[in-house]
This record gives sequence, structure tokens and C-alpha cells, in this order.
Amino acid sequence: MKRPLCFVLMPFNKKPKAGGGVINFDAVYENLIKPAIEDAGLEPLRADEEVTGGIIHKPMFERLILCEYAVADLSTANANVFYELGLRHAVRPASTVLLFAEGCGQLPFDVAPLRAIPYSLGSDGEPMTINTTRSILADRLHDARDAKIDSPVFQMVDGFPDIQRLKTDVFRDRVAYSSKIKRQLVEAREKGRDAIRDVEHTLAPVKDVEAGVVIDLFLSYRAVKDWNGMIQLVEKMAPPLAATVMVQEQLGLALNRDNRGDEAEQILIDLIAKRGPSGETYGILGRVYKDRWETAIESGEKILSQGYLNKAIDAYLKGFEADWRDAYPGINAVTLMEIGNTSDPRKEKLISVVAYAVERRIAQGHPDYWDYATLVELAVLANDEQAATDALADALANVRESWEPETTARNLRLICNAREKRNQNIDWIKEIEKELDKKN
Repeated sequence: MKRPLCFVLMPFNKKPKAGGGVINFDAVYENLIKPAIEDAGLEPLRADEEVTGGIIHKPMFERLILCEYAVADLSTANANVFYELGLRHAVRPASTVLLFAEGCGQLPFDVAPLRAIPYSLGSDGEPMTINTTRSILADRLHDARDAKIDSPVFQMVDGFPDIQRLKTDVFRDRVAYSSKIKRQLVEAREKGRDAIRDVEHTLAPVKDVEAGVVIDLFLSYRAVKDWNGMIQLVEKMAPPLAATVMVQEQLGLALNRDNRGDEAEQILIDLIAKRGPSGETYGILGRVYKDRWETAIESGEKILSQGYLNKAIDAYLKGFEADWRDAYPGINAVTLMEIGNTSDPRKEKLISVVAYAVERRIAQGHPDYWDYATLVELAVLANDEQAATDALADALANVRESWEPETTARNLRLICNAREKRNQNIDWIKEIEKELDKKN
């Protein structure tokens, strides 16, 4: 499992301190801060370790915002550190730990009341009593996992917004970035994967490009089903962005589609263990197990296939239970119950809840392809040909990427195969499947 990132805000090299002498900040980092962060089970990321030009810019802001934890050394009242700390406190209510070197002058008034950890320096400017301070810092980082508010902005300003939305589910139509590159990617998605790779080659090193552009590029590879392009791009991203829930989920999707299901499964399980259950994560994990079920069926491994079918249904159910508003994992669970001809008593009740969830989403406005695709599958499960045809028209009109109707057609194909074995009429379902295949 990848460790959470901890961003370190501090000067580097040797800097003069008040009253004479110097502080060797590189020694403070290497001997004290970095080991303490690792003791806390986190991955340290120091600002100056990223060669990005020496000025505060978008990649720096992204690291400050996206890293789950941060440590700030306030010694010498460095202007850059205080600016970055202010930004961090404005967007993150918790998980920022402060420390300072004793004998470096009084802390500024605004931060003096905060719980900063003092550390002592030797005559050479390097930290002393390292083990004691290291232990205190590691403990403080452990405590930060409980999400106790440490930002004075969130503590003192009533109603200050909770920036949990900064979990970086940053979609391309919600982020302000270069309109030129946006146009290039729109055109490239029409031409195919080679055109998208050409756009990537025109960008600076990906880790230095702002998050909005990188996410648009990432999802553009997904739009043309270039799974390997998605996987390779994650390896080039800045670590804070690569570690976000959205990127890790979509990486799991890409790995599975690239026939690397074991890796996809591990990423998704790690993500659930680290961030908790979600409909999207469990939905992708369910697809991993569904693919394994199909493979086992094709290999004639009947008992093994039943095991994978059970795991797929369980994953989809957990995803739906994590958020009843997200019908996608719910409809997949019901569809697999139908295919497996299971007598699960939850099936009929689940169908009603899934139907209500998708109807509410559509009524609230801005429905997408998956909402109408869910109605198609619900109608097929209910043997309602007219309702399925009506929902199909809306689904086809809302297709964004070719893999979407491909996924629905695949589900209908599985339903057809199961019903054919039961001598049920499937001709009308096959016609719907053909219409979806035309959009692939």
C-alpha cells in the first residue's frame, strides 16, 4: 500500500538565525523531520526536492493542497514558509504540524499561540536531542490522522467552508486551465490515441503541469480506450496528484482493462482500506471480479466461476451501500444476480431502491449516460420492452465515450446468454444490444 504523502514546508541549505550562527535546514530535514515522517508511516515530500523553477506556482499550490499531511518549520520566520502555511491553513482544516528551532527569536504573533514543537540546535546549526523530538513529531503526525482541526482559520471563523471537496475529483469541465490545450485535447479525442500522445509530448514534464491539464489528458486517454496511456501517465504525475482517490480509481480501471487485474485489485483494496468505501471504488473492483468470473466460465471452471460471481456481487453491493444515490454499482449487483439465477431475497428490494435512486438523479437535473443506461437494464430485467427502448433513446443521446455503451452492451449480452439457457425470449434485447454496439 502506498503511504500517504506529507509535504514539508521549510527553508533549505544553511540560513542565518537571530543572535548569530546558522541553521542547517538540510540536516534538520534529513536527521529529524524526514525520519519522523517515515516513523509515522508517511512519505515525505520536501518542497525543494522538486525542481520546478524556484517560484511559487500552480504545481506548488497543488502539493500544498493535495498532500494529506504537512509539516512546517517556522524557524527564522521565512516568508515563503509563512505564505505557504497560510495557504495550507486556508484549504485544510487539519493535518498540518508545526515545529521551530529554539533560540531563533520569538515566533510572530499570529502563529505564537499554535501548538508548535520546539527543537534544540548545536553550535554547528544541526539539531540536537534528535530522538526525543523525532518521537514527538511522529506522535503528532499520528494524532493528525484523527482529523482534529489545527487550522486557526477553521477554528476561529464560524461557518468557514469545509474544503473536503479538495479530494481532487477534479473533472476537466470544472478546472480553469489553458483553453488552447483544452481545444487540442477535444480535437485529439476525435482523432484517437496517437493524437492525444502528440498533445502530451508538447507539454512540460507532466509532474510540473497543473492538475486540470493532467486530469484532462488522463481522461482523454480513457475516452479512446488507451489503457496503457493512462497507466504510463500516472507514473509521470506529481505524487500528490497521482495519490488522489480519482486517479487511483481510474488507474485501477485502466489496469483491469489492460489485463492486469491483480494489480488493479490490489490498488482498489488498498484505496478502500485507506480512504473507506465508495461506490466508484467498489464499482471498479466489482468489474475486476466480473471479468474473472467470465474468464472462469470460458475455461469451464464452474465452481471457481461461482466464487468470482459471488465476489463481484458482494463488491457491487458494498459500493451501493456506501452511497445509495449512486445507482451504478446497484444495477450491476442486480444484473449479476439475474445472470447467476440466484434466489437472493434482496434482489427485488434492491431493484426498487436502484430504480428510485436513478429516478431521483434524473429528476434533479443533469442526468448522464449511466443514469439512462441504468433505466435500460432495469427495464430489461423487468421484461419491459417499451420502457427499455425509451430509455435506450436517451442513453444513446448522452454517450460521451465509446466504452460506455460498450459496457452496457456487454451486460445485456450476459443477460441474453443466461436467459437463452432458460429458453426465454431474447430477440428484442439483442436489438437493443446492436444499437449500443453502433456507438462503440
